[in-house]
Amino acid sequence: MRTVKFGIIGCGLMGREFASAAARWCHLEDIEVKPEIVAVCDMNEKMQEWFKKNFSSVKMFTKDYKDILKNKDVEAVYCALPHNLHEKVYCDIIRAGKHLMGEKPFGIDLKAALNIQKCAKENPEVFIRCSSEYPFIPAMQKLCGMIDAGALGKIIEVNAGFLHSSDMDQTKPINWKRMVEFNGEYGVVGDLGMHPCHVTFKAGWYPKNVRAILSKLVKERPDAKGKMAPCLTWDNATLFCECEEDTNIFPLTLKMQRVAPGEKDTWYYEVLGTKVSVKYSSKNTNSIQIMEYKQGEEQGWQTIDMGQETTFHVISGKIFEFSFSDSLLQMWAAFLYELANGKPKNNFAGCVTLDEVVSSHKLFTAAMESHKTKQTIKVDY
Repeated sequence: MRTVKFGIIGCGLMGREFASAAARWCHLEDIEVKPEIVAVCDMNEKMQEWFKKNFSSVKMFTKDYKDILKNKDVEAVYCALPHNLHEKVYCDIIRAGKHLMGEKPFGIDLKAALNIQKCAKENPEVFIRCSSEYPFIPAMQKLCGMIDAGALGKIIEVNAGFLHSSDMDQTKPINWKRMVEFNGEYGVVGDLGMHPCHVTFKAGWYPKNVRAILSKLVKERPDAKGKMAPCLTWDNATLFCECEEDTNIFPLTLKMQRVAPGEKDTWYYEVLGTKVSVKYSSKNTNSIQIMEYKQGEEQGWQTIDMGQETTFHVISGKIFEFSFSDSLLQMWAAFLYELANGKPKNNFAGCVTLDEVVSSHKLFTAAMESHKTKQTIKVDY
């Protein structure tokens, strides 16, 4: 089995999630490549302690990410840093010849994303993908398979979104995601937008135009000193788009929210078609709703329960339930499978590409202009 030695830049939540997935790699049955964490970097040395306690494979602990790039043992890097650091750090990783799994949105704005794309084109030997785990849930893979097979008929409309309640508490202290200098003008759009775009772009549904409505609901929050600091990024966003497939024009609605009453961490996808309609929500992550339209018959949604019916086979029985940690394991399996084989297992079993990331930035930039002008803006890819 081929081993890919990784460095992690950013030892926060998602850095630990990746390491945890690597630690249970034996859960996968049919993959001939595996990750090994050998180096970690974080400016805060306390964040490194968890890795020291749990991973004997890690030989390098550093506060300077360039130490990881100079490490000849490191073949690939997972980087999870604030958006304002993406352009410089991602380009440094790419120029160092290290394969990269980066966190969304690959740059604080479109200019930064284009510079990362330019750097990637100058270093074509480097494999680069963006983190987005939800489409690897079995129910979503089933939905994606139906899209791929053309089973839905003519598309009537598509609705997708990612809804958080993480900022419902207005006394929650401010963090970098509420600060324009770190998170960018996009706010919640850049932070969560790639998730509803992932399947949309894989399906070939690139919005022709967008009318966006953005909201700043919480104007200020407590800072580290107990004073009130202004929240300058967007809390919620709804993007009304127009798509076209084989001359058929249909509406696409993308919704990203951090102030979402009644939600916790809900990712959903809905496609209505002339033959079959299908819905998925992470609120009921192990089920999918399907409605087949038959001429002259009553319409009714069918709910199908799913378990560990995964793209990359696991030791768990198919009847057992699937979780968020399982979706991360599947995403990382997809990354390493494509790295080793030169192509994904299938279209919807691939991670987000850099071209898809840049397309999202073009959509998000148009959305900012749409909100500012209160007009529908054409998206140029």
